Amino acid sequence: MLRDYAPLIILVLVVVGFAVVNIFASDILGGKRRSIDKGKAYECGMAPQGDARIRLSIHFYLVAVLFILFDVESIFLIPWAVAAKSFTAAGVGAIVFAEVVLFVVVLGAGLAYVWRKGGLDWDR
Repeated sequence: MLRDYAPLIILVLVVVGFAVVNIFASDILGGKRRSIDKGKAYECGMAPQGDARIRLSIHFYLVAVLFILFDVESIFLIPWAVAAKSFTAAGVGAIVFAEVVLFVVVLGAGLAYVWRKGGLDWDR
């Protein structure tokens, strides 16, 4: 059984070894001159303005989390769409289609709930 995982183990060892060698090589070979300009914040070639620790509304984070949530859930539809033809050929197309419809209905109900509660209102 270990033979089945040997290529994967070798790949992981090569990747980890490569990362460790690069980290140590950059530390040994890299420049070590410190200066005030290197320690300053860099913002697209412009001088920084104001404080970096401004307070943002919680709604910004709520919209961001909801976007990630619905985006990731919608990604689950892509494998189904790719394999839909094979499900039909196997005779389970109606069952799989019903499951996907249920998934989309639950996703839509969650979106409708968030929308109704005002979770997507940016100006609050």
